[in-house]
Amino acid sequence: MTELLRCLKACVRFGPVAALEGIDLTIHSGERVALIGANGSGKSSLLRLLHGLVAPSEGTLRRDAKARQAMVFQRPYMLRASACANVALGLWLRGMPWRQARQQALDALDRVGLGGVAQRHAGALSGGQQQRLALARAWSLSPQVLLLDEPTSSLDPHAKREVESLMASFAASGMTLVFASHNLGQVKRLASRVVYLEQGSIRADLPVGQFFDRSVLPQISRAADAFVKGESA
Repeated sequence: MTELLRCLKACVRFGPVAALEGIDLTIHSGERVALIGANGSGKSSLLRLLHGLVAPSEGTLRRDAKARQAMVFQRPYMLRASACANVALGLWLRGMPWRQARQQALDALDRVGLGGVAQRHAGALSGGQQQRLALARAWSLSPQVLLLDEPTSSLDPHAKREVESLMASFAASGMTLVFASHNLGQVKRLASRVVYLEQGSIRADLPVGQFFDRSVLPQISRAADAFVKGESA
């Protein structure tokens, strides 16, 4: 597998606050990596580090310069424009002629089941539709790596299933996924690998089958095992 991202002893600090400490992490093409841990454990900071939104205070981050990336935030920002324009603008800013960008945006909206609301104001869409719109916006850029921060945390069960289905289809097409989630069922369904963070450090990094194997996880990290027990209760 091709190496796409690598953190080497990476730290991120905001003034006196250490968001991440000593992160060693490598992401390869085709992986589906779930980041889990309690609130404040560093999941969002790690996603922002991997996407280049924050620079390491110490250590290094290596990225494959040829691999395009996109990120979907927990509460994606919607432009005060139509759903179609929300997608097309990013393509246009990349240098694509507007007519072509608009057609590609319509194709992306069809891809996520939003073709029927292409001309509706993005702010008038439901939470689930806005999340799918954000996925369309990211997918339209043809990224090799898609980073997602709690993509279904505020959605109802039906909308969660729709977003999960899109994530699974993106992964099936060869896209690499790195996503933060509190939903361990979602992690089991979508991830090939689980990274557990606590207080800004990685405490466990295992294939999904081993992570949820009660004979394996306690030997690797008692903290991760306690977290899984608490989340499963």
